[in-house]
Amino acid sequence: MAKKILMMMILFPFLGWATSKAQEISADDLKFLKAEEKELVVLADSMFHAFMPEIRSDYNMKFVKRLRGALQTNNSYYYTFPTLSNYVNFLSPEGGGFRIINWNVPVTDNTLRYYGAIQMEQSALKLYPLVDYATEIKEKDYDSVFTNSKWFGCLYYKMITQEVNGQRVYTLFGLNAEAMVSNKKLLDVLVMTDKGPVFGYPLFNMHSVAGSEFYRKRFVMEYKKEVQASLNYDKEMKMIYFDKLVSQVNDPNRKYTYVPSGQYDGFRWEEDHWQYVSDFMPALNLKDGEAPSK
Repeated sequence: MAKKILMMMILFPFLGWATSKAQEISADDLKFLKAEEKELVVLADSMFHAFMPEIRSDYNMKFVKRLRGALQTNNSYYYTFPTLSNYVNFLSPEGGGFRIINWNVPVTDNTLRYYGAIQMEQSALKLYPLVDYATEIKEKDYDSVFTNSKWFGCLYYKMITQEVNGQRVYTLFGLNAEAMVSNKKLLDVLVMTDKGPVFGYPLFNMHSVAGSEFYRKRFVMEYKKEVQASLNYDKEMKMIYFDKLVSQVNDPNRKYTYVPSGQYDGFRWEEDHWQYVSDFMPALNLKDGEAPSK
């Protein structure tokens, strides 16, 4: 019996995600999605690597149109786009409910634009396009609430799910590298509402920085373009960790001069929020001129 079950798992890999009639993709639709995926991969390669920037933008428009057409296939949510996912990020929370489809395009030799959409888990297509507004967002706006039509554009690489007051909230880890002299890494918070996705939620308690209870809706770290700075989650420590940054010229207003100091700060989950933890990891012993990497 065990051998029979193992053989079924090998022969029918889609059984893991097509668990009901509503989630099954018909043979014809599956064939169509596979064919569309091949065309999307060709377009994706061109929009990333075409020599002329304006051509990249043209290929991106074609890619968006074709992707939306493919997603209109019944139950397309349950197709994982295994080849296309080497070019475009597909990120889903534990337990499902939706997925974020996300990528960037070098529209000039020095400028990136971010694109994406949130596809809801249902048979008929329900899609929320993500409209990149990052170039208009200044530091004074970091604590604002945004929607999918005014989105802090970035490339997401991790998602953590928590429940606060009976509502699911999703901590998103993202990278924005659109500026010429600096990069940004951010922790944003996504909440799915009846009216659609909302970004920004008072989830980050900055007590150890502010000296009193003070909650931020997102956390943004900006640093020098040429260096690497960590922002990730450690499962063993159950903590978000990130490089503590310092200005090379001792000017806190010039974020493009910020580099890792060798020390790490972090966030630890406490009941219903991320609690800022300062200097939770001892300084690394580095040689002169070295800086810690990821």
